[in-house]
Amino acid sequence: MQKPAGHVGGESAEPTYRERLSPSLWVLAAAAVCAPMAALVVAPIDTTIALIAGLAVGLLVVVALILVSPVVEVRDGELRAGRAHIPVSLLENPRALTGEDARIARGSGLHPRSWHLIRGGIDGIVVVDVADPDDPTPSWVISSRTPDRLAAAVRRAQVRRTPHR
Repeated sequence: MQKPAGHVGGESAEPTYRERLSPSLWVLAAAAVCAPMAALVVAPIDTTIALIAGLAVGLLVVVALILVSPVVEVRDGELRAGRAHIPVSLLENPRALTGEDARIARGSGLHPRSWHLIRGGIDGIVVVDVADPDDPTPSWVISSRTPDRLAAAVRRAQVRRTPHR
């Protein structure tokens, strides 16, 4: 039997969860301050060129901040956070934390050997324990604007990857 297009190894090629951890609007607004600074540098040469250079630099900085933001996704039986990835079969007990619980998980509750992708301005955290006894990393700690959806996506991927008996 032929597999439907867009499927790889029985798994959908589409992510079941995807989120870009882009900077907050305040960070982008602060980065846009580069525009008048660049314009001031070029202003003694020509004010029209200074305006164009300032707008170009401001836009370039904002776009660069967005493009280099890490992506968190659950796809093809893996949890991917930035450049790191781990099979969901090696994970257990995904927990979505917000508020005070998330603050503690990012701070005093953060295990020194945990792998983490934490972004300022994003309140939610997902903590997922690593079930592999050979892995020295006890857990992954990942920022998320929708931690409940990320934790649910990991659980759904684990159910799909469970071998049938």
